[in-house]
Amino acid sequence: MRAARIRAAATVNGEFGGLGRRRLDAGEFIGRLRNVLPGGSWWRLEDEDAGGAGRADASGATAASALSRMWALVANDRWVIFAGFASLICAALAEIAIPHLLAASIFSAQNGGAVFYRNAKLLVVLCMISGVFSGVRSCCFGIANMILVKRMREMLFDSILSQDIAFFDEETVGDLTSRLGSDCQQVSRVIGNDLNLISRNLLQGIGALIYLLILSWPLGLCTMLTCGTLSTIMLVHGRYQKKASKFAQEFTASANNVAQEAISLVRTVRVYGTEKQEFKRYAKWLDKLYDVSFRQTMAYGGWSLSLNYLYHSTQLCVGCCCFDWRNSNHEWEVHC
Repeated sequence: MRAARIRAAATVNGEFGGLGRRRLDAGEFIGRLRNVLPGGSWWRLEDEDAGGAGRADASGATAASALSRMWALVANDRWVIFAGFASLICAALAEIAIPHLLAASIFSAQNGGAVFYRNAKLLVVLCMISGVFSGVRSCCFGIANMILVKRMREMLFDSILSQDIAFFDEETVGDLTSRLGSDCQQVSRVIGNDLNLISRNLLQGIGALIYLLILSWPLGLCTMLTCGTLSTIMLVHGRYQKKASKFAQEFTASANNVAQEAISLVRTVRVYGTEKQEFKRYAKWLDKLYDVSFRQTMAYGGWSLSLNYLYHSTQLCVGCCCFDWRNSNHEWEVHC
């Protein structure tokens, strides 16, 4: 009997012990899940040991001041910017009108006649206008981008050469060359890519929203709700990407500094046999850069998920509208 009680107690203790371990594992899983979810500790960049990258936490210039400084650099060639924006407006207006004429051409295709051919001709003309002005827009913004990079690097290099000798004792060569190289190239994307896309999408979005409100106000309100939600998510995502980009720039500069020191003093490194130590120093900064880049990629994935989800949700709302074909006058009637 005593042996049976001992075996029973061992069995009960084993079961409850396993249950406790399962509860502990479930608690750890929930805790890790909370850290990975948006707003968790895994997304925080302040805890990174940036070393020389502590300056990444400093508040940078505002968007208005940055744009004003960029405009000062390209002000002598302002005609390129004006031509780019004029082409952007023409291309956006043409792309807004294309869906309307495309739908009108499809609806009048069965009847044929002068109405169909007129809509088809206008559709071809608008497609040509959109293609031509889109090419001119990309060309103008690309030229402005090259001008900005050139003058920014000239100004930065001139400013570096005019500094006191004490400045070069505090700053490393790898950090300065990284500012001249990758940082200037990354800033130049504001005109060549960001400003171009933001202006085009904003103009097309406003035009399409006005058209939707005129066509069907419930559909327009649904689209406004989706756009408002996407704007909020975009602001949060943009702020996180801005902070992560600062850390990535600092880590890249630190890695370049280590590589330049090791290569320039390669004879000394070989004499003392510190190749592995230098490799570990370089790999440490690359690991930090990988961590930040991985978080940036995950944040972009979340933004893409939200965009596609809300976009298809809007399509679902449009699909819920009942389209009734009138046999008498062959028009579309929308009942929501």
